[in-house]
Amino acid sequence: MAKSLNPNHAKIHRNYTVEEVAELYGVHKNTVRAWVKSGLSVCDDRFPMLILGSVLREFIRDKKTKNKQKCQPWEFYCVRCRRPQSAAGGMAEYEAQTPDKGRLIALCPSCEGLMNKYTSLAQLGKLSDKLEITLPTDQKHINKRGNPLLNSDSKQ
Repeated sequence: MAKSLNPNHAKIHRNYTVEEVAELYGVHKNTVRAWVKSGLSVCDDRFPMLILGSVLREFIRDKKTKNKQKCQPWEFYCVRCRRPQSAAGGMAEYEAQTPDKGRLIALCPSCEGLMNKYTSLAQLGKLSDKLEITLPTDQKHINKRGNPLLNSDSKQ
């Protein structure tokens, strides 16, 4: 699983070597070298390669925001397809997590995988024109039955 890189770890008035950047962000040296090949600029072409802290900070910030995709209120983010998708058939199911918040569960129309979206109970009314939302019904538990069964053999 990928780590979340914090751009604020780099000090803007400091120069870093490849090894120092790797240690700072907890990645391998070859990862930092791949960043240099993909656009992270270095001070000059001599060794050791020095990377300005301000340039490193900006590169990490751009790297984090480059692939973000904003979903519309009725869309879900599909992890498999890696893009926002509408629910298959326009149907979703609401599963309560707390009394006022819960999660919407829907199927992806492309890959048929499950997609989740956390929302509040108040937001469901706004989504009802784009999505057909089903609310689960409570099932009777065995201890909440009205009449207890009397066919036990406990008195023998």
